[in-house]
Amino acid sequence: AGERLLIKWMLAGAVLGGVVATAAFAPATWLADAVASATEDRLVLADARGSVWQGSAVVVLTGGRGSRDASALPGRLQWQLAPDGAAMTLRLRHACCLNGPLALRLVPGMGRLRVELPATPGAIGQWPAAWLVGLGTPWNTVQPVGSLQLSSQGLALEAVQGRWRFSGQAQLELGSFASRLSTLEVLGSYRLTLQGAAAGADDSTGVQLTTTSGALQLGGSGQWAAGRLRFRGQASAEPGSEPALNNLLNIIGRRQGALSLISIG
Repeated sequence: AGERLLIKWMLAGAVLGGVVATAAFAPATWLADAVASATEDRLVLADARGSVWQGSAVVVLTGGRGSRDASALPGRLQWQLAPDGAAMTLRLRHACCLNGPLALRLVPGMGRLRVELPATPGAIGQWPAAWLVGLGTPWNTVQPVGSLQLSSQGLALEAVQGRWRFSGQAQLELGSFASRLSTLEVLGSYRLTLQGAAAGADDSTGVQLTTTSGALQLGGSGQWAAGRLRFRGQASAEPGSEPALNNLLNIIGRRQGALSLISIG
């Protein structure tokens, strides 16, 4: 009986050791696969190297599964993942785009995962607007030029049984925006504000688009819910800029006189 008990303990130890070893040396491709699955292949960590705990990859935007559109950021995104009590801390570095190290707190639960970003002074980072071409239509037609800058007063993303819930607020600034569809050197600068749902409310996220400057005037509002965006807005040209923007206004939405009506979802 003593020998059988010893054998059971040895087998249990071997299994536990195997699990620990697997977790300790889990390849970076496991993390890349998880990100691709969660974003339906729209955000891809290509050429992932290292491990889940410490690695690097090239960050690519695509049009989703089966899409031929793809656009990569320069350099490599580096990460470190470490335990933090009952949670995990994910530290990111990217020389091209992040303003210093970025720390995300990952809180797992039963059938859920919460990703928390603390409030940060100034912008979190900036990315070339041309990166959006990787998403396909309409960006591959617009061919945007300019910069994207993200800032936040603290936000959280929570996945519950495949559905994402956003809380907090974030602002995405599109500065010095230009397009090959217009002869104007700069079309304008714009702000997209995301406002998460209040506690106890539904899972929808408010979306507000405003123009901060420029000849192309954009505005509108909508909601992101259940993985779908519903947005209503309009575009127009500042007086004197109509000839240079007429073609772009025809593409952006449905013309109604001087306005171009934008409807998504």
